[in-house]
Amino acid sequence: MPTNQDGHWLNLKRLRLYSRTAAAVFLILALGLVFHSNIIDPNGFPLVFDFGVFWGAAYLALQGHPADAYQVAHLQAVVQTIIPVVKEGSYGWFYPPTFFLFVTPLALLPYLWAYLVFMALTLLVYGLVVQRIIPGRDALWCLAGFSGIWLNLLLGQNAFLTGALAGAVLLLLGKRPVLSGVCLGLLSIKPQLALLFPVALIAVGAWRTLLTAAFVALVLMLTAVEVFGVVTLTSWWDSLGLAKTFLEVGGTAYWMKMPTVFAFLHLLGAPLALCYLGHALVAAGTVGMIWKIWRNCTSSSLRNAALITGTFLVSPYLFEYDLAWLALPMAWMTKIGLEQGWLPWEREILVLVWLLPFLMMIMARAVPVQIGPWVIMVLLWVIMRRAQATTGRRAMS
Repeated sequence: MPTNQDGHWLNLKRLRLYSRTAAAVFLILALGLVFHSNIIDPNGFPLVFDFGVFWGAAYLALQGHPADAYQVAHLQAVVQTIIPVVKEGSYGWFYPPTFFLFVTPLALLPYLWAYLVFMALTLLVYGLVVQRIIPGRDALWCLAGFSGIWLNLLLGQNAFLTGALAGAVLLLLGKRPVLSGVCLGLLSIKPQLALLFPVALIAVGAWRTLLTAAFVALVLMLTAVEVFGVVTLTSWWDSLGLAKTFLEVGGTAYWMKMPTVFAFLHLLGAPLALCYLGHALVAAGTVGMIWKIWRNCTSSSLRNAALITGTFLVSPYLFEYDLAWLALPMAWMTKIGLEQGWLPWEREILVLVWLLPFLMMIMARAVPVQIGPWVIMVLLWVIMRRAQATTGRRAMS
């Protein structure tokens, strides 16, 4: 963290004040939402809604009908027993059968207890991963004041789980390549978040990790098919058509939740083909940047920060709760700043990234403009600038 003697406006004293204040504000807001939600009143505001979908799919699997989770009508019938006020047809189950292995045991618990157990365990593991990057109480307070954490909590999503797996892949890569590959294989529960990892691993020749990941992902899928039936695999594949429909015609409220170039262009009224083209061009450029950084930069912190940040520019199917992952590149960049000194505007941009999920929520109620991909691109530029400076110093030495 910045020191108290630092002349910058974001010194340690102010950082502590801002992070604790933000954590307190978000806690108060969260308690207010709980008080007015379906948790207190069955007809109240639908809170932890996404976890209701997880629990509903797990319940169907536990009853011996996992393939029904991919049928909106069947899933809706279960979800509305726990969240009666949820809108019909506003959700779907698009996860591969492997995710059933993670969530099905949760249906053994009542809905709210299952939510508390899932969120507490996954947040604990995610917090431990962040602490491995940059230890200390101040880092935990910054994490507690990060709106991406609260957003994931209030929706009941899985970003803590996937973020912990992604962070573990990178932390273990150098010393425990096989275990790193196991974590990457487990990340196949949400494959759109793992697209950049093979690019980075091939760039540094991490073949043991890559082959282990492929093996674990295959075993995980075969296990899921064996346990839940091959029909879950075909049902999942068929459900991707509905996911694509949501992506393309979801509407303003839907796209405002997606921090992607595709959503940004859609909100501007661009034709669908142009939305795909624009996103593909940015994704291709991101792949090239990640390849270059991983091939040429010796700093694992910079490589890791770049990979996690670039993930948000590759897949068009991402949501605001996935931004909880941004705690990882922020932690790695803070570690670099403390060790090597700060470059101009680095801290200001990290604060902007820290505020991004909250800013997106405000923007969603004000003007239909998606700022997410632009903030993420700025963060990737900051990382690329650092990597170039590091490479330049190495070449001169």
